[in-house]
Amino acid sequence: MNAVIIAVLVMLILSLLRINVVFALVIGALIGGLTGGLDVATTIQTFTNGLGGNATVALSYALLGAFAVALSKTGLPDAIVEGAIKLVGREGEARRKTLSKVLIILLILIISIFSQNVIPVHIAFIPVLIPPLLKVLNELQVDRRLIATVITFGLITPYMFLPVGFGAIFHEIMQTNMEQSGLVVSLADIPAAMSIPAIGMVLGLLTAIFISYRKKRIYETREVAGQEASNTYTAKSLVIAIVAIIVSLSVQLYLSQQLGVEGMIFGALAGVVVIYLGGSLKRNEADVIMTNGMKMMAFIGFVMITASGFASVLKETGHVELLVQDAASLIGGNQAIGALLMLLVGLLVTMGIGSSFSTIPIITTIFVPLSLELGLSPMATIAIVGTAAALGDAGSPASDSTLGPTSGLAADGNHNHIWDTCVPTFIHYNIPLILFGWIAAIIL
Repeated sequence: MNAVIIAVLVMLILSLLRINVVFALVIGALIGGLTGGLDVATTIQTFTNGLGGNATVALSYALLGAFAVALSKTGLPDAIVEGAIKLVGREGEARRKTLSKVLIILLILIISIFSQNVIPVHIAFIPVLIPPLLKVLNELQVDRRLIATVITFGLITPYMFLPVGFGAIFHEIMQTNMEQSGLVVSLADIPAAMSIPAIGMVLGLLTAIFISYRKKRIYETREVAGQEASNTYTAKSLVIAIVAIIVSLSVQLYLSQQLGVEGMIFGALAGVVVIYLGGSLKRNEADVIMTNGMKMMAFIGFVMITASGFASVLKETGHVELLVQDAASLIGGNQAIGALLMLLVGLLVTMGIGSSFSTIPIITTIFVPLSLELGLSPMATIAIVGTAAALGDAGSPASDSTLGPTSGLAADGNHNHIWDTCVPTFIHYNIPLILFGWIAAIIL
């Protein structure tokens, strides 16, 4: 049996059984490597060598956690909570609470979408924005699974459909790799082809909002580590906090957009420096701030590092490409079956690797020639490749589209990565993506 299928299934089953995701990834990588023909030494060496792939992102998260805790010293989280509670009202006022709930969900959705294009900071906003809102969400009795699906929608749908920000990168990768595989397509055709799968994402979001998670859910109110309420803030400290956020985002954008380098680490550092110079953070508190920030983000960082090793082992076996080729051999000239199998292969590959952007080069080498052989149109081929790559980004324990929401929602220990983020996003997005991606392949 294919090593990718076995490794991904082992990882998912262990995760669903509430085995720590890091251990599930390590065990899945070991079993996948051995199944793929690697010996124990080679599997371990490949896994170890691959750990550095996500080290930059892991360190970025640790420093963003430190920045989030440093912001708490300005009193900004307390101000947000107090302001929101005044808006919500503590006693009764059901209509006001409903309107406040709608407003907060809409705000989180808009910021999540904008993080991919208008202000392309990707997941960097989550550790800063979400932890201070947890008390407000508890007051409104909002189901955090709903917030996870809202954020994940905002992290995925824009790059699938909109040709700006991270979407421009995703579309360019698609166009380049499809051209290298024998099919020249226009960048202008990609949004049109991806519009039908994007409708599937919208349907999944609406289902989560109005059906799955519309009921109230009660959470135990806990303090976020390092963000214990102090009720001590002034106009000056709040201004410092806002300036720190603006400076942090500006540094990230300048480094990533103008210099083409990773900006989250130095953006977070710049924000901490502003808070320190503003006087809200004392020098003798620096170690405590860094430690609390790293504690808050340690789980996410270790999962991302381990996921990089897991992906390296799968690639080393050569079974990722073999999986694509095996699927091609099963199609037998049937367009409907071919489109469905290609989508399912994309789901497996992305669930294991954890990155839709990295999946495209792997699948296009087989999917494009196969689509041409089946007589599928260029628009249908675009829809298959784009949807197959995006599939699994929602629901994968190793994807930043699920790790990001968890990093904020689990800050107080009331949110489980697998059952409260991965499973809800898998159900609400991967299922409609398969259906609508398949429809697009048939009708385009």
